[in-house]
Amino acid sequence: MSNVMDTLSLSGKVALVTGGAGLYGRQIVAALAEAGATTFIASRGIEALEAVAAEELGRGYDVRALPLDLVDQASIDALHARFADETGGCDILVNNAVTRNPEALWGGPMDAYDTALRINASALFYLTHLFSEDMKTRGVGSIINIGSMMGTVGVEPANYAGTNMHDNPSPLYFYEKGGMQNFSRWAASILGPHGIRVNCVAPGGFFTGQPAPFVAAYSQRTQLGRMANATDLKGIIVFLASDASVYITGANIPVDGGYTAK
Repeated sequence: MSNVMDTLSLSGKVALVTGGAGLYGRQIVAALAEAGATTFIASRGIEALEAVAAEELGRGYDVRALPLDLVDQASIDALHARFADETGGCDILVNNAVTRNPEALWGGPMDAYDTALRINASALFYLTHLFSEDMKTRGVGSIINIGSMMGTVGVEPANYAGTNMHDNPSPLYFYEKGGMQNFSRWAASILGPHGIRVNCVAPGGFFTGQPAPFVAAYSQRTQLGRMANATDLKGIIVFLASDASVYITGANIPVDGGYTAK
């Protein structure tokens, strides 16, 4: 029987993270690299990713940046082909990249919705299919979708009282992140027989210097009394990517300080 701490190691594993330079992506990349995985990060913002890769290299970790435009199917195909050539296969896929179209408001034009759905839904399905097919040949793999607690609950107007923040955000993000939870269950169902696990992580609101009334109201709404920080996702990512969670699939795991449990 393996020591439980050994099962958390990602040494010898290869991971791909879409995005990787944003609020959640940055800590996801650090977590995978610190646990021993060779970690590739991919998005349109290649300069930002290269800066992340250089920083992690300076800390002694193997992180590499690749270009990816999730709007463009040919770009996804190119990433897949290059990834296969350079690594021989993916052990861990983290679907983290997301776009928020400021025009996709309630009552907005259909084209604005379509633009966001191209990245947040269509590209998610296509890229996951490509990399899961590779995982099938190896009979093992972990896919982690980064959702949001907004995929579980509706808007809480009281959080915005006393601020100039918008208390009626786009319905699209709620729709997409709720759909991501059930997509994860669906994918777990069809990929489970091939030894591939699929889970969804639903983070809570990240503190970025929001107005004090919002922070106070939001924090009171959680059970732990605070917003998310720059390390809160690291443990769950390593857990789901590793053999420590080998019997967990199809799960939606809130990492929201108890926001959705209250």
